[in-house]
Amino acid sequence: MAQHGQIRDLFDEVEQAPPEKVAAAFDRLTRALSVHETAEEEIVHPYARKKLDNGQGVVADRLEEENRAKRLLLELHKKGVDDPGFWDGLARLRTAVTAHARSEERYEFARLRAGTTAMERRAMAAAVRAAESLAPSRPRPGTESAAKNLLMGTPLALMDRARDVIRKALDRH
Repeated sequence: MAQHGQIRDLFDEVEQAPPEKVAAAFDRLTRALSVHETAEEEIVHPYARKKLDNGQGVVADRLEEENRAKRLLLELHKKGVDDPGFWDGLARLRTAVTAHARSEERYEFARLRAGTTAMERRAMAAAVRAAESLAPSRPRPGTESAAKNLLMGTPLALMDRARDVIRKALDRH
């Protein structure tokens, strides 16, 4: 839930950035959203499916929301911050992400907290941190399952991070 607050702050950062810093702020938001959702898809959602009453239904709804947000994020990322529709698209993305976060907090996280021990939550938090370290830094619509993330996540993460390093090097020259 703390990451949901950080993501809201990153939306604020993009919206308030001076024109020359919007792209960098948007890249930080893109990375945070991509890494966060991948970790949830690999760790939190599979656990919720097993642990919660109607866990399958709760998670299916969250995955549908995540897919929609990923598609909006990917579209924005492809068009770039200079596209005339960027700001309207960012507003749509923020609305989708905020609604999704609220639903997760209410229907999934609160119920998980009530139905798990402190030790289970600590183990899940450690697993989430490990998943985040291997997660792709760009949106990947269609990889909303733990199996697809585990199969494709690490190679995609390596490609994303190599691309990021190359772009930073080119920007400096």
